[in-house]
Amino acid sequence: MSSSLVSGSLLAAPALAQTTASPQPPALSPEPAPGKLPPSSLNKWPAVEQTTTLVLQLSARQLHVYQGDNITTTFPVAVGKTGWETPTGTFEVAYMLEHPGWTNPFTGELMPPGPQNPLGERWISFWTDGQNEIGFHGTPNRDSIGQAASHGCVRLYNEHIRELYDMVGPGTLVTVVP
Repeated sequence: MSSSLVSGSLLAAPALAQTTASPQPPALSPEPAPGKLPPSSLNKWPAVEQTTTLVLQLSARQLHVYQGDNITTTFPVAVGKTGWETPTGTFEVAYMLEHPGWTNPFTGELMPPGPQNPLGERWISFWTDGQNEIGFHGTPNRDSIGQAASHGCVRLYNEHIRELYDMVGPGTLVTVVP
């Protein structure tokens, strides 16, 4: 089991290949000094067959999983709220975490993995500006699904993020459309 500290819906992280420019959400305060929670390691996955792609339709608040040209699964999601819109464009999954920790970017409060963690049970990173990051994640706030409610990230029910987590891997293409 791996866990890591993730800062807000946007987090400090390594650079990610982005093939289409998009508006960037407002910058958040940096993460607190390292060592506040135990260090973590990133999981390593076998290569995912590149016929799996994701298409996120912001207006419909749905995430479609494609195998080749066929939609195999559709998940309801929450997306970025006004002023914190989820960026549009074509991206790639950079890395994935099980049981992520979280740092509130506004208060610096640390929240370890657990049932009340705002990132839920899984984190799948797909966008960065080099300092902040956006990804798919679970949520304990089930009522937010179907809403524009996040700070740019894409929320799924925890049972759905676990399912998605097993379908994708680093390098999976993610297309976000209005």
